[in-house]
Amino acid sequence: MIGTAGNKGDSIRSDCFISVELTGKGGIEIDLRSKVASLYGRSIRERCSDILSYFGVGNARVIIEDEGALDFVISARMEAALKKLKPSEKQYLLPVPSATAERTHRHKPRRSRLYIPGNSPKLMINAGIHGADGVILLEDSVAPEKKDEARYLVRNALRALNFYGAEKMVRINQVPEGMKDLEFIVPHNVNLILIPKCETTEQILQVEEEIKRIAGTPDHGIHMMPIIESALGVINAYVLASASTNIVALAIGLEDYTADLGTRRSEEGKESFFARSAIVNAAAAAGIQAIDSVYSDVADMEGLQRNVTDSRALGFVGMGCIHPRQIKIINEGFNPDETEIERAKEIVLAFEEAERNGSGVIVIGSKMIDLPVVKRALSIIKTAVGNGLLKPEWREENHD
Repeated sequence: MIGTAGNKGDSIRSDCFISVELTGKGGIEIDLRSKVASLYGRSIRERCSDILSYFGVGNARVIIEDEGALDFVISARMEAALKKLKPSEKQYLLPVPSATAERTHRHKPRRSRLYIPGNSPKLMINAGIHGADGVILLEDSVAPEKKDEARYLVRNALRALNFYGAEKMVRINQVPEGMKDLEFIVPHNVNLILIPKCETTEQILQVEEEIKRIAGTPDHGIHMMPIIESALGVINAYVLASASTNIVALAIGLEDYTADLGTRRSEEGKESFFARSAIVNAAAAAGIQAIDSVYSDVADMEGLQRNVTDSRALGFVGMGCIHPRQIKIINEGFNPDETEIERAKEIVLAFEEAERNGSGVIVIGSKMIDLPVVKRALSIIKTAVGNGLLKPEWREENHD
């Protein structure tokens, strides 16, 4: 029997295809086919030999067809291929750079999240440099026959890669299939788990309990984001949004939602207005963020700009990206502008002055300010500070 993992072909970059055959005798034979064998051949062979030894294999024939794969990719492919022949509970884990192990705050800005297929290392490697607030490694976009080996790659990417401040997210497979993914991501520096096609609290609680079991503590610091993609999910939106204190955002996926309605997604979005409004309302009621769906035409920047403007007007605070070129427009579109920030500062300062004076009346000029207006101003200030548009010590600067 031969175990294989990885990808090969003319279009493959930063990946490799590994086949392993357990021979029973003859020791370890490694056939490396790589353009960089003269530079890195020794280290590649040593890594593969170390993995074989770690899993107790002394006799094997290995063929590596390398297209510039980094160490974390080679290790993932090698382990996945070997475990198809020799199942084991052990995991071969590379060291974790300290930069990859940070938690994120529940109120972190999530204006943009960049989708990266979970079995495409070339797209993972530089995903953090594009400036998205989050990077989503997708388990559910992987072909069925590749799902198992993709789990090793996603695990190693979470441990090895620097995402430069972007929140490390993983969209697991639909529950119950997605439960298998959790063992590969919970212990390995994931910040947020997206739960696709969410319709019932049972799905959320099932994921939450498994996270706690694997982490060994309820204080694991891993956030959750249910994704609503059906008519039933929309009806249950508030129940889902408030199902756990670890939920920080509620998202909508419009492609599946419109398919569930039996209609098509349009540029105007009339068919999804009710659902999007319901998601925003449910998120606001639960005190979490509302995240809009992706805009699928990566070539239409004007259409994206209109979509972002409409999305923010509805109350969303962010949306998904399927291409890095969309990130700048989305980030800027969900930022408060200078006029909004200055007005918010004025309202907050007036509110705080009224509190210090024991007054229940907030007045700016000749206008009285209601508490809902103050609440919105505080939200704008929080967003502006979180997105680096306003310094945390803005009050002191204002008094100066």
